[in-house]
Amino acid sequence: MTEFIKTTEQDSHYRHLDKMSVAELLENINTEDKTVPYAIEKAIPQIEALVHAIADKMLMGGRLFYIGAGTSGRLGVVDASECPPSFGVPYGLVIGIIAGGDKAITTAVEFAEDDKEQGWKDLLLYNISEKDTVVGIAASGTTPYVIGALEQCRKNNIITGSISCNAGSPLSAAADYPVEVVVGPEFVTGSTRMKSGTAQKLVLNMISTSVMIQLGRVEDNKMVNMQLSNDKLIERGAKWLMQQAGIGEYEKAKELLLKYGSVKKAVESIK
Repeated sequence: MTEFIKTTEQDSHYRHLDKMSVAELLENINTEDKTVPYAIEKAIPQIEALVHAIADKMLMGGRLFYIGAGTSGRLGVVDASECPPSFGVPYGLVIGIIAGGDKAITTAVEFAEDDKEQGWKDLLLYNISEKDTVVGIAASGTTPYVIGALEQCRKNNIITGSISCNAGSPLSAAADYPVEVVVGPEFVTGSTRMKSGTAQKLVLNMISTSVMIQLGRVEDNKMVNMQLSNDKLIERGAKWLMQQAGIGEYEKAKELLLKYGSVKKAVESIK
């Protein structure tokens, strides 16, 4: 059996970081960061297949789960938490689960990622079912907590995807729709919060945004269902309503927006 090699753990292409000037550090980190979108470009067919699978399930009433540990888990929680305010979907439609629970969002929980049984147990707390989709996130592609969760999902006929930064990882083997973004060694050896984290964040943006558009939560290029949770969003929504409904007065548009709760509903009321 061929040994699985983690490119994310290989030595940095740079030496003597502690001897570099701040300008050199920033320029070299930026040089590495520039390679991430090109690595993602190669994975677009994989991302497309996963988006179609997620959208199909969600159009039939299913939910989207992200599950991960450490940086990967935090990124999933962030993406999930941003869906309701951005797209007006209910909380609980997109759910982020992190090894170690909510405490792990801000504080490292030792050995939480090593428990292969706990990921599935955490999913069961949400009454996971065949209607749902679960996306496992792990830069290394070897995190037991995530792999175990996906393996149990497969046994229970739940569609799975994965996002990792190593080719041919065990996590990819456990997923129905694996996404592999191979970004290579990190600037600081093994620090996968850097390029790998950036890659995962970008892919999550692509997935959730594309899925929400498929679900009809965006019209033209506007978030017409966003929650009016602060003054900035109310102002933005009122201006969009003025454009879409041909309303000449800002205060009138704002009044309608607040009455109906979203640009979409306000436009429908006028029509």
